[in-house]
Amino acid sequence: MKAMEAAKDAGALLSYDPNLRLPLWPSEDEAREQILSIWDKADVIKVSDVELVFLTKNDKIDDASAMSLWHPNLKLLLVTLGENGCRYYTKNFHGSVDAFHVKAVDTTGAGDSFVGALLTKIVDDQSIIEDEARLKEVLTFANACGAITTTKKGAIPALPTETEVLSLVRGA
Repeated sequence: MKAMEAAKDAGALLSYDPNLRLPLWPSEDEAREQILSIWDKADVIKVSDVELVFLTKNDKIDDASAMSLWHPNLKLLLVTLGENGCRYYTKNFHGSVDAFHVKAVDTTGAGDSFVGALLTKIVDDQSIIEDEARLKEVLTFANACGAITTTKKGAIPALPTETEVLSLVRGA
């Protein structure tokens, strides 16, 4: 909490990916409570479709469910949908970006690859979040990173190079 506060005070962009792993929690209620306890501190939040269902206690994966997680200080909310791409929500617009269809071998690390690619692109130019066309370009890049990561075993060894990602993006 102290590190988050110090980073926020220094002007850092705070990103949050709850990365739900229920077996690590004493109960579902405890997991939900702890995940949501720092929700309003984040500028960027990424949840998977499974996490959206879990956090909202609603089996609908739609805009209304996603927006129920919105908080006033949030700049960008993302819902990853696996092979169906992702949805994005900002204060001024929302939409979706299609996935890249690849032969998946292991999905471990795909979400982390997606978030890492996104943050790499927006950390030094947060205005991207306010420009839908530029945000869609970045999310296309992030989707490509996530897709490529699924084509190999293991999270770290599967992370793609920028050249691999650009090749997939340009080939699409």
